[in-house]
Amino acid sequence: MNAPTPLSALAPAEGLLDTDPQETAEWRDAFLALVATEGPERARFVLDELARQARAQQVGWHPGLNTPYVNTVAVQDQGVFPGDLAVEERLASIMRWNALAMVVRANQAYGELGGHIASYASAADLFESGFNHFFRAREGLGEGQHRGDLVFFQPHSAPGVYARAFLEGRLSEQDLLHYRQEITAPAQGARGLSSYPHPWLMPDFWQFPTGSMGIGPISSIYHARFMRYLTHRNLLDCSARKVWGVFGDGEMDEPESMSALTLAAREGLDNLVWVVNCNLQRLDGPVRGNGRIIDELERLFAGAGWNVVKLVWGSDWDGLFARDLTGALVRTLEGTVDGQMQTFAAKDGRFNRDNFFGQNPELAALAQGMTDEQIDRLKRGGHDLVKIHAAYAAASAHKGQPTVILAHTKKGYGMGQAGQGKMTTHSQKKLDDGDLIEFRNRFNLPLSDAQATGLAFYKPQEDSAEMQYLRRHRQQLGGYLPRRETVCEALPVPPLASYAQFALAADGKEMSTTMAFVRMLGTLLKDATLGPRIVPIVADEARTFGMANLFKQVGIYSSVGQRYAPEDIGSVLSYREALDGQILEEGISEAGAIASWTAAATSYSVHGLAMLPFYIYYSMFGFQRVGDAIWAAADQRARGFLLGATSGRTTLGGEGLQHQDGSSHLVAATIPNCKAYDPAFAGELAVIVDAGMREMVTEQRDVFYYVTLMNENYAQPDLPAEAHAGVLRGCYVFNSYLRPSEGREEPIPSQKSVALLGSGAILTEVVKAAQLLAEEGIAATVVSVTSWSELAREGMACEAGRDRGDAGDAKPWLTQVLEGTSGPVIAATDYVRAVPETVRAYVPEGRRYRTLGTDGFGRSDTRAALRAYFGVDAASIAQAARAALTGG
Repeated sequence: MNAPTPLSALAPAEGLLDTDPQETAEWRDAFLALVATEGPERARFVLDELARQARAQQVGWHPGLNTPYVNTVAVQDQGVFPGDLAVEERLASIMRWNALAMVVRANQAYGELGGHIASYASAADLFESGFNHFFRAREGLGEGQHRGDLVFFQPHSAPGVYARAFLEGRLSEQDLLHYRQEITAPAQGARGLSSYPHPWLMPDFWQFPTGSMGIGPISSIYHARFMRYLTHRNLLDCSARKVWGVFGDGEMDEPESMSALTLAAREGLDNLVWVVNCNLQRLDGPVRGNGRIIDELERLFAGAGWNVVKLVWGSDWDGLFARDLTGALVRTLEGTVDGQMQTFAAKDGRFNRDNFFGQNPELAALAQGMTDEQIDRLKRGGHDLVKIHAAYAAASAHKGQPTVILAHTKKGYGMGQAGQGKMTTHSQKKLDDGDLIEFRNRFNLPLSDAQATGLAFYKPQEDSAEMQYLRRHRQQLGGYLPRRETVCEALPVPPLASYAQFALAADGKEMSTTMAFVRMLGTLLKDATLGPRIVPIVADEARTFGMANLFKQVGIYSSVGQRYAPEDIGSVLSYREALDGQILEEGISEAGAIASWTAAATSYSVHGLAMLPFYIYYSMFGFQRVGDAIWAAADQRARGFLLGATSGRTTLGGEGLQHQDGSSHLVAATIPNCKAYDPAFAGELAVIVDAGMREMVTEQRDVFYYVTLMNENYAQPDLPAEAHAGVLRGCYVFNSYLRPSEGREEPIPSQKSVALLGSGAILTEVVKAAQLLAEEGIAATVVSVTSWSELAREGMACEAGRDRGDAGDAKPWLTQVLEGTSGPVIAATDYVRAVPETVRAYVPEGRRYRTLGTDGFGRSDTRAALRAYFGVDAASIAQAARAALTGG
């Protein structure tokens, strides 16, 4: 706080009466004497002891989680501000202006582009303090070089980050003129600037996507934990690095923002600092108009085990608090809800003199001697560089807990009547000439009226004090941020046969593809080079997926090791946690597990260290439940495997509607850098995993793989070498079936032939259908489709090439495969019919195409009953083929 809070400002607990004020005064005096003579540490010990005694006596009391509505860091604890305050304030003003000019110019030219001014106006000083003093960039990957902090930027503040990059020389004026014009910019010799942080669109600039609210916060927590994982496993020392996240107070309403707070505290992630920009406003109005968001967040974070630093009031308030001997100011602030605080932010000094300080004579006396302009310029803590530095320094030095800084700001700070504190400020994209001149004057910008109203960008001379200061401070912190790098040592992958020969030459052995995967993974983990870089991830389902044998082999990561003897300690599959454990077992949290996967899958960029995560989970809880997080991972150019186990709508017999997956392959197909496969056999799976590993960690391409697995045991055939290429392209001819009494060399009339396409769990039903048809004299060619989406993409690419005239002879792979067959084409999957419908255009002309799938809600029953119900069992497939042959 700014100074010890007057006792008169502290009201007694709600609902309690002081029945003996004299005794109360004696206790209070005794405690104050203890603090004065023995110090805070002894006082804390006594308070803890009293709390223990209260619990023992079942008094029913516990300390409150809210502190007075003042700064946590006291004036005397601030330390000396290490920078040039005047220069930093000028730099922050320049950033604000250029950000405003960029957005307003874009909307004057193209009113449909949108953009945001107000969020960055509130957060500019929070960013600038970080840029000038705390956010460290990567120096390099060599021994002793700092590999950089991780910084998550509040998405609506992207214009301000571009404005700083403009001063740094990383973006040109032409670039700023093409904000939100990523398609048209290149034709003008410029770089289009994405609306929010998007690594896919600006791969050398943004490191983390934060535009989807809530995903940035949870991602930052798991990145901080993954850094500990790397350190504890002796793969990379991350002990000197921090994760910084600047988020909005409205964003804290997202469930993902709050869902992993206790994990951060439980893991003691003191390498994590959140700065919550409490400008008190969401898009439409106050965050908590009838309450106080800072108080609510303080209770939430403190209760979760975080260190809370409140940054509420600027330095100009210090004198007011010092003179507030009766506690009137603190009491009034405690009683002011955020909706009213927003009104004070939107009004001028005269209004605040009359309506805030005029509430009682004690407050009015505090404001005596202050002009209306001085009252108007009383800063909230998030706009005071000295106070911000003190809060950041305290957070950086804190040990044993993650820290959140609750920074009080004004949305649209400095926008005056045009937008400061207004209900409509979030959508403010245009300012008239008077507003622009007022903004110019508010921040003392060296612009003429014509330059201000013309929205001229301002960049100081290269030899100016501001530019020298900016460059020097960034050089001291390792370079410019944000900056995304991809330099990373490639990893070799062991030969396919060394870990998957059992799958390639299965010889009819029965197993599920899930068990085949686990066996491959166990062998890969033993590889001296690749093994340590593999990150197995589960969301509390390792035993379900047959991975319990890995507990002993590589252990489950725990930041404190294992402090207990597990119940099954005598078992060969006993539960084993270890400081250097390799498995990330995330509990029942798909959101947490995908955040862990993303941290590992982007390690090549974030840390310069390639890691290969395999996250295995119920397929239904992937794209359905955390699809947006998967999309954000794609934006970050993640590299790794997502394994949707018990996939399809009919393989997980008894679980019913919620657990049965009929749509994940449809959603996966919409993500451009996701390669989705639905292999039916262990050999197919082996070829896919091998190709994926080589593509991601050896060739270092920005793709990730989604592979569905089944828990159904059936005979696994050998996979011939000549089929490998087809497996990866999306399909190959599995087998042809004729009537047993006929020789295979005898031709069968085309009207008595069909082509049957199947994938995943339903391919075995397709094979049975082919055998049924062959018994009836209908020749059937079975095509194993390993990836509908890869077939569709390749087909679209061929069509686009023909349209351009540069690939006139190219045919889609599916077309080529089906041209070797005859008759109608029947496609069956364990997914909705829309999945096989994606390749309809690439079926040869004149061939009838029928699709069978599992549309609708799932059911609980046996596999056989479910497949019959949805019409994807062998009998249904055979009937569809007969009907197609007869024109039915």
